[in-house]
Amino acid sequence: MAAPAPISPLAPKSFADLPAIRGLRFASAAAGVRYAGRTDVTLAVFDAPARVAGVFTRSKCPSAPVEWCRARLPRGTARALLVNSGNANAFTGHAGLDAVARVGAAAAKAIGCAAEDVYMASTGVIGEPLDPAKIGAVLGSLAAAAAPSGMSEAARAIMTTDTYPKVATARFEVDGRTCTLNAMAKGAGMIAPDMATMLSFAFTDAPVAAPAMQALLTKAVAKSFNAITVDGDTSTSDTLLLFSTGAPEIADPADRRLAGFRRALDRVLLDLAHQVVRDGEGARKFVEIAVEGAASARAAKRIAMSIANSPLVKTAIAGEDANWGRVVMAVGKAGEKAERDRLAIWFGATRVAAEGLRDPAYDEAAVSAYMKGEKIDVKVDLGIGRGKARVWTCDLTKEYVAINGDYRS
Repeated sequence: MAAPAPISPLAPKSFADLPAIRGLRFASAAAGVRYAGRTDVTLAVFDAPARVAGVFTRSKCPSAPVEWCRARLPRGTARALLVNSGNANAFTGHAGLDAVARVGAAAAKAIGCAAEDVYMASTGVIGEPLDPAKIGAVLGSLAAAAAPSGMSEAARAIMTTDTYPKVATARFEVDGRTCTLNAMAKGAGMIAPDMATMLSFAFTDAPVAAPAMQALLTKAVAKSFNAITVDGDTSTSDTLLLFSTGAPEIADPADRRLAGFRRALDRVLLDLAHQVVRDGEGARKFVEIAVEGAASARAAKRIAMSIANSPLVKTAIAGEDANWGRVVMAVGKAGEKAERDRLAIWFGATRVAAEGLRDPAYDEAAVSAYMKGEKIDVKVDLGIGRGKARVWTCDLTKEYVAINGDYRS
């Protein structure tokens, strides 16, 4: 096993302290799924049936756990969540489906519930068979050891090339009662989410029904996990699940009593999405791309993602070069309406290009100094409409190539 990578220089300076949520317990173990001596399986147990909502990858080659969860989501209830790292159980054919069924049955037996109420997710190498016996061997001890304080260790157990565990929390009021939302995520590479991030799990004691959670989750994802990219590649395993243990249930997502929950969900998911970008493989710069003046919001989002996914833009930022010509290129290739002579571009507070030309007041020294910072803002105004969008990415460094060139070694 290779030595752990040093923590990303963009990592948060401190990590959230996650308060316990009543009726929810966690345990993690080293099952040897891929590496020895490393926690790689985590189990979350709900003492009573919890409501569940979820979004998943739209990849046409989804993993076996994604198919398992999709089939169970309409039930809207959960008693357990089981996650492993080291092996994605994707592109594993009938053997992968059999492995999920065997692990689900073993988890159900360990905690005393129906297999239909067990949700699963896997992350790691694609195309390698998953040995269900390795996970099954630790399920009994996991179920016995599960405790309310185990979520921070669970966040570590689901890491692959991540350099730090990603967690976030929020407190809010629902109908005069103080509630909690805790969430964790993993992801550093193969990040261009399409419905969710690689893996993310959120837990709350807010009294919200499954259909309402689903509506709020789908909306929140559009502004968070679906607005980030590290390398433009969508995972086969993208899974985001939200669980609630609170009662009585509020069924209408527009109910004013859920306003605090809506804000907390938006804030927590955006926090986690930013943490994923900050831990992008080899990243040294956290980059925000803002596009305005587009023909529509959809057009603005496509243009922003074209810029954020451009290897030429990302390598220029890695080299601390405000190469606005590469931004022009990315705008032009996006396939959305744009007019050269109306386009304006900023790096930070400095306008570098306008009206089809380099800005006459452009100050190379000021922009060069700005590009040395860890946070880089790029703004584009197309000047043709009112559409706007904001997305986040990171730079592309030699270390990204090294990490992925050695990934299966």
